[in-house]
Amino acid sequence: MDPVIIVGAGPVGLTLALALARQDVPSVVLDEGPGKDEPRPARTVVLREDTAALVERLTGTPLGDQGMRWTGFRSVRRRQVMGEITFDAADPAPLHIAQHSLTGALRAAITDEPLVKVAADSRLDSLEQERSGVTAHTRGPSGTWWRGSYLVGCDGPRSTVRKLQDIRFPGRTAVERHAVAALRTELPWEGQALLHRMPPWRQSGPSAGEVTARPLPHGVWRLDWLLPPGKDLVTPELLVARIRETLAGWTDGSTPPPYDLLDTGVHTVHHRLARRWRAGRVFLAGDAAHLLGTLGTQGLDEGLRDADNLAWKLAPAWHHGHHEALLDSYQTERRAVVAARLRAADQVLPVLRGGGGLRHIVPGAARGHDALLTDGHLGRGPLGAPGAYADSPLAPGRLEGEIPVGTAPGAPVTDVRVTAEDGSFVRLRDRLGHGALLVVLIAPGTGVWDRKHWVSAGVMPRLAAAVTALPHPAELLVAEEYPGAPAHSVLLVRPDGHLVTALSGVRPADLYAAAEAAVGGSVEQEAKTGSGVR
Repeated sequence: MDPVIIVGAGPVGLTLALALARQDVPSVVLDEGPGKDEPRPARTVVLREDTAALVERLTGTPLGDQGMRWTGFRSVRRRQVMGEITFDAADPAPLHIAQHSLTGALRAAITDEPLVKVAADSRLDSLEQERSGVTAHTRGPSGTWWRGSYLVGCDGPRSTVRKLQDIRFPGRTAVERHAVAALRTELPWEGQALLHRMPPWRQSGPSAGEVTARPLPHGVWRLDWLLPPGKDLVTPELLVARIRETLAGWTDGSTPPPYDLLDTGVHTVHHRLARRWRAGRVFLAGDAAHLLGTLGTQGLDEGLRDADNLAWKLAPAWHHGHHEALLDSYQTERRAVVAARLRAADQVLPVLRGGGGLRHIVPGAARGHDALLTDGHLGRGPLGAPGAYADSPLAPGRLEGEIPVGTAPGAPVTDVRVTAEDGSFVRLRDRLGHGALLVVLIAPGTGVWDRKHWVSAGVMPRLAAAVTALPHPAELLVAEEYPGAPAHSVLLVRPDGHLVTALSGVRPADLYAAAEAAVGGSVEQEAKTGSGVR
């Protein structure tokens, strides 16, 4: 079987390659660059807890050593503190990391991965596909033809893959612009991120804007200033003036504290969504499929979710044969989530920037603008929370034994401590990403007993037999507790960590039906209905 061709060696493409390798699927990554990344301290990303955990799981590298998880987040309007959040184990902070550091960790992991080949200086210029696979041609020092089973375009906003497949990419251009600077200095709120709206040292009106400060390790801060509408050139003199007045304002001094300017840039936010994310054996992911980034939402976070979602669906297709329903679900699930986020931002953004009321835009909203902006920056609430696949074609129909728990069907599961089959204690997220479904029995008290005392007691033998009979590889885990789940309930979790269903007790028929739905039905059934590669 030919490898999967991944076009683009950014964080999304490299994550996809590692995720496929963890499921024994080989890949070739076509990198149009030299195979390394230029350090850009002002180009950083914010990852929510579960996406940061995904990268750490794939690389085996604690990203906290290279990035920073903030101790808190403050929202200030003029001189008044509007809200303050302190992060702890129950409410973990997002991870703020320079993109070149993230990419470096992924590249380092790939050097030790025999199933991933990275081809540097390889720019795609043509591709063809047929029922049995995909053929791609790259230009570079020597033009080369590549043969693959599938091809995934992770090649950014100007995606060559998207253009070669004639996929439209409509949306809005230059929704917002931000001047960006990375500098080393001391600020009064060490380790805390800050959203400052209408700072008192700025004139009132459209140019008053807002400034965001996000800490990085070693005393480095990324500062973003919202620019007024238009295409005015951001000169070095203007940016230095912004830095000096902002630092002076925050430290209540007439002169700014000492600082070392490391990097600058202008970040222009676009909102675009590809019409299709799949064309036969060709897929789009990351910025090739969507552009978003307003209100603190990080497009890369969504791109990593694309890779996680697609990897576990490509793997069974690669190993066991093409599966239309499972492969189609990638576009259905991921495009719907990103489209909803874009709609929310496009609806709320004019109100937030224009100062109008919210109640007619966000039904039932009682919070202020600052709280909504904070949600966007922290990856929570209507503007930032991870999307759920409640209407997924992989969702099972109504099950007799289904019960509600603290996680809605289709949403990411809560990371709890579980006991693995070998008796070791691990985190639930540690068992994700290997292509297997997870079956979690909620059994209070098991944590204080040796595995040998409960593995053959109570409902365990019956549940173990039911798991063995499932139509897809599955791992049985035991948790002492899970939010909202009663004792002896059973959770079925997808390989990407989204809840399929929760059942009251051991119900083999319901568990089998839910598992079969979660993997798109059986390949045999699909063959009987006449589905084929499009």
